[in-house]
Amino acid sequence: MAKVLMKGNEAIGAAAIKAGCKYFFGYPITPQNELPEFMSRELPKVDGCFVQAESEVAAINMVYGAAGAGVRVMTSSSSPGIALKQEGISYIAGAELPCVIVNIVRGGPGLGGIQPAQSDYYQATRGGGNGDYRHVVYAPATIQETVDLVMESFDVADQYRIPVMVIGDGMIGQMMEPVEFNEPKRRELPSKEWATDGTKGEREPNIINSLFIDPEELEVHVNERLEKKHAIITEKEVRFESYNVEDADVVCVAYGTTSRIVKNAIAKCEEEGLKVGLIRPITLWPFPDKAFEAITDKTKGILTVEMSTGQMIDDVKIAMNGRKPVYFHGRTGGMIPNPDDIVAEIKKIVGGEK
Repeated sequence: MAKVLMKGNEAIGAAAIKAGCKYFFGYPITPQNELPEFMSRELPKVDGCFVQAESEVAAINMVYGAAGAGVRVMTSSSSPGIALKQEGISYIAGAELPCVIVNIVRGGPGLGGIQPAQSDYYQATRGGGNGDYRHVVYAPATIQETVDLVMESFDVADQYRIPVMVIGDGMIGQMMEPVEFNEPKRRELPSKEWATDGTKGEREPNIINSLFIDPEELEVHVNERLEKKHAIITEKEVRFESYNVEDADVVCVAYGTTSRIVKNAIAKCEEEGLKVGLIRPITLWPFPDKAFEAITDKTKGILTVEMSTGQMIDDVKIAMNGRKPVYFHGRTGGMIPNPDDIVAEIKKIVGGEK
């Protein structure tokens, strides 16, 4: 298939439609506005429906309704907009409904700025809604990977009846790269017998709900259904990229577009004879703890690099379990890490200056 030069936001929309998404509910916010604009233009061409809701809160509840009817549905926003959707995301997870949520992250807190950031890691992986729930979180590093993961997200959501979030910084949304729309590897998906799509006089009405008045019933729902599902996802759906980890002097950990900057820093280090590895989580949840088992005694330290004040570092420390010191380098507010600064931090670790 021929490659097409596309902006990230529009490529996300095209990937979603190719994956069978027919419904999009959203509200405009920079830097993801091209995505709902694309969906408003293209969904009617495939007999789909686009609704610009009156707010982010309304949009996520429209997603709840469409997901409950068993259709493939998506919403997108950027950081403060996703914050407003958190209650609805908790409801959707509690009701075990499949949907795809895209967050093109901008700097914060508050309204912050419109430049790229990775400061929604906590929000994505810990959840801003209430209760014991999880959702799968993908963090692509290129537009091609974004396209591939968006298409796969709809299958993962349907397979596990869970919300799936694709998180990318503003660069993912705004930059242009050549992409091709390959057919994703097909999964054997369960039928949607639970959907509220009309009884047709053939069955009792389905009820979709996240309210459990009986505490024992709620405990069974959380422990026997949600937690068991989370355990299966943790076992089967972890994704990561690993490079030169086994004999590295320093191992860097970075995700998304920051990982591409780190790769440039690693190339500079290799020119100077330094062996530097990289672990790139592709799933932020479940986090790829097993990737860190390949780190040997030769490694002097782990350097986490993020466009934030260091939110992923907690998961890195948990994965390392005290085996090696974990350091951090980051930029915030929409500023992007510089490869030379990363090289300088790596040299400090190798020289024992940290």
